[in-house]
Amino acid sequence: MKARLILVGGGLANSLIAYRILSEDPGFPLLVVEHESSLGANHTWSFHDSDLEPAQLRWIRPLVSHSWTTHELLFPRRRRVVHGGYNTVSSDRLHEVVGHALGDRVLFQADAVEVAPDRVRLADGREIEARAVIDGRGDPGGHHLEVGYQKFVGLFVRLAADHDLGGPILMDATVEQRDGYRFVYTLPFSARDLLIEDTYYSDGPRLEREGLRDEIRTYATRRGWEIIEITGEESGVLPIVLGGDLDAFWGEGPAGVARSGMRAALFHPTTGYSLPDAVALADEIAGARGGDGRALFRLTRQRSADHWRRTGYYRLLNRMLFQAAEPEQRYRVFERFYGLSDPLIRRFYAARLKWTDKVRVLTGRPPVAVLAALRCLFVARRKGNGPNGPKTEGVS
Repeated sequence: MKARLILVGGGLANSLIAYRILSEDPGFPLLVVEHESSLGANHTWSFHDSDLEPAQLRWIRPLVSHSWTTHELLFPRRRRVVHGGYNTVSSDRLHEVVGHALGDRVLFQADAVEVAPDRVRLADGREIEARAVIDGRGDPGGHHLEVGYQKFVGLFVRLAADHDLGGPILMDATVEQRDGYRFVYTLPFSARDLLIEDTYYSDGPRLEREGLRDEIRTYATRRGWEIIEITGEESGVLPIVLGGDLDAFWGEGPAGVARSGMRAALFHPTTGYSLPDAVALADEIAGARGGDGRALFRLTRQRSADHWRRTGYYRLLNRMLFQAAEPEQRYRVFERFYGLSDPLIRRFYAARLKWTDKVRVLTGRPPVAVLAALRCLFVARRKGNGPNGPKTEGVS
């Protein structure tokens, strides 16, 4: 078998790459190799309108399953309604739209056991040659990135009566604080259909699924919502990057193979949102789709390095959150942050903070111990994880 481009893994990043290429060149000879029986596994991705450029919003619009014009944030001492577009892409919608564009250019339930810049070998013995390969199989593991965890369990529920929401609740931190910063995230899909997620910024990755399911039911009761049916479930454990060695991170795994998504460390270090970076990478790959494996490796490696340098400030904030704030008091960091201006908050999510924004975030009365915060700043700079990031020689 042969293809010009093989995308190993059918998650968000590789699905968007495929969709973007085929939207410009419907006959392009690419192939997606996916371990599961559908694209996107079981996940919901969200983004703000302001996270993307207007042209990006246009081409991704067919993949959007739901959109809202406002969202809400709830804390013990603050309630805020934020205006601006907020959107979700469901795995079902991703599979429907991208799967239609791919047609027979996808292999489901196929395990890639060997990945090289110009070929992929499957568990059944088949070897597929290509001009280029992109590996998008999620977090490669290893110990080269220092991380905390954002972990969650979400239930898709149907209610006995209409709920009272005008839009999503991005964070309800009025719940009991334990195991780090805890909040409930709620998306209203219809008058009686919701996604309710119990979410934690925790020091460890352990996820007590059954206990969190019970917590979601308790939360719904507290809100006055009677659940009559659970229509689905999703869960995840995402890294919140505090620092690390990006060169060593890229040194693990198949040498010289281009990467995408989590495997390329392309996600927002603090929020965990990955769709904006996946959209930007898809644009760049579509423009370079004629390149060989070596060219795409250089492209994705450089994008990863640029992203690491650009987001050093966020890793510093993460260190302060996880290492300077007591776990059950972490909510105060977010409660204070959401008292800042709407434009600054939008730039924060889009990872486009101005230097004045960075100063504003850190000024005023801090909700963490000052000496502990200063230690985080010192350690970050000493280890090369500050705003300029680590050295990345040899990646261009």
